[in-house]
Amino acid sequence: MDIQSYILSGAIESYVLGLSDAAEIAELDRLRLDYPQIEAAILAFEKSIEKDALISGVKPLPEMKQVLMTRLKLEFADIDPAIALLNPSGPKVQTPVIPINQLQNNNNRFKYLSVAAMIILVASAGLNLYFYQQFQHANNRYSALLIQKNSLEANMNGVQTKMLDLYQSMQMMGDPAMVKVMLPGIKGKEQNMATVYWDSRSKDVYLLPNKLPQIQSNKQYQLWAMVDGKPVDAGMISDCTGLCKLKNIPRAEAFAITLETMGGSPTPNMEQLLVLGKVG
Repeated sequence: MDIQSYILSGAIESYVLGLSDAAEIAELDRLRLDYPQIEAAILAFEKSIEKDALISGVKPLPEMKQVLMTRLKLEFADIDPAIALLNPSGPKVQTPVIPINQLQNNNNRFKYLSVAAMIILVASAGLNLYFYQQFQHANNRYSALLIQKNSLEANMNGVQTKMLDLYQSMQMMGDPAMVKVMLPGIKGKEQNMATVYWDSRSKDVYLLPNKLPQIQSNKQYQLWAMVDGKPVDAGMISDCTGLCKLKNIPRAEAFAITLETMGGSPTPNMEQLLVLGKVG
């Protein structure tokens, strides 16, 4: 049995307000014994009715006070006959007569007000739940859109950075002061290709890895400058956009690239030589 759906069906409200038929009353009397959730819902609804009744209670008619005082005097007179003996000729108290239909109308008015208050309370709870769900839905959509917006901004910033790097690289490659050194693949690895741009003024070395194969995460490409027939470390090739700026090399006869372990090596691994090109 779906207890939560039964509680929200309105059967408990009808039961407490006395609007249920005999079969519904018998069923709820049995269910409240078997399911603590239903018993708790009944008690909570009864307490809410009591609270609403205290808040919206109907003030008694002014004539009721006189009626009660008269009845009290008569009852005390019956309990203590000495009161009547002490004042046998005293004035008789006339009890005001209140039409019974007036009292019934007040009782009916209170009953209708209580039922109306409960209907408004139930409707208000339903509306509160509906608007809360709508708020949660809108809040989730806003969060998703905000994440998407931030992601798009980050991607756009990344694209702008790459475009700026490429523009700067093109400007540098077109500079007449740049010495262009082509590094073709060696025998057996002809598909490889790289280009060195050597600034003849500052002697800074830039590399454009045109066609180099993908490598493992524990490996890294290393550029070498041949100076007087000996290899000189010219820098490690990292993941960069456009030209990769490496070390400053005052003079060199050739450049080469080898595949080394991450972080580089003091001497080149000639078995992993990929490209080689002479200057000039």
